[in-house]
Amino acid sequence: MSAGYEVAVRAEAELGEGPAWDPATDRLIWLDILGMRVHTYDPATGRRTVRTTEQHVGAAKPRAGGGLVLNLRDGVGLLDPDDTFRWLHREPVAGRRANDAAVAPDGSLWAGTMRYDEAAGGGTLSRLTGDGTAETVLPGVTVSNGTGWSPDGRLMYYVDSPTRRVDVFAYDGERVHDRRPLVRIEEGAGFPDGLTVDADGCVWVALWDGGAVRRYTPRGELDRVISLPTPRTTACAFGGAGLTDLYVTTARTGLSAPHPVAGSLLVVPGAGQGVAQPAFAG
Repeated sequence: MSAGYEVAVRAEAELGEGPAWDPATDRLIWLDILGMRVHTYDPATGRRTVRTTEQHVGAAKPRAGGGLVLNLRDGVGLLDPDDTFRWLHREPVAGRRANDAAVAPDGSLWAGTMRYDEAAGGGTLSRLTGDGTAETVLPGVTVSNGTGWSPDGRLMYYVDSPTRRVDVFAYDGERVHDRRPLVRIEEGAGFPDGLTVDADGCVWVALWDGGAVRRYTPRGELDRVISLPTPRTTACAFGGAGLTDLYVTTARTGLSAPHPVAGSLLVVPGAGQGVAQPAFAG
């Protein structure tokens, strides 16, 4: 089904990604990975900010003490409220960059990487604590993408895009185990990219080259499809007053034909009921 989308921010992001609602500032944070920009958007006032980073940035999430944690090409860094930057964990690997990341219920950052050439097995998913301790949770990932947790914190959902799956793990507060497929995206429907989990425990996943966001029940049943007017939908998150508006990032990179809203931040008002996300404990 289609839904009444709006253009929240008209932009020309090469690779728009990573929407995240910051309840401390009532702003949405989103990115242009290839443009090396971190955007914020206040839906109440329309005010926007843009900060350029020195490296490709895969994710930006709020910190408990203010500022942002950034998943960057060469590792994870901290941006303080006064704009001071410092590395939390630096681990450069030639030919590899950061991609999507998410904050777990315990405040740790689960940060993904991938190779620029998307070589199979060239990426990872790592867990970082507030003191900078890093542990590789999943080696041999190809395109580490959407990550999220069930409302009760007992399940973790995860996407390695070329597998065409959304997988689910049992989560014990620090570790994951018992991996199994929850959803398989059929050929021709695009590739699963970023995701978010709503208050009912349903998983919303954006489809790269699918021009849509799908909602799946905790049993993996397709419940809803929101069709959007540009093919490279990349990620989604709930935000706004009451966390009922679904924000969707989009990309322009690699498109063979122009799409008027490609690279813009879209919003579907009243799409569902989101869950407040934890801030990074660092």
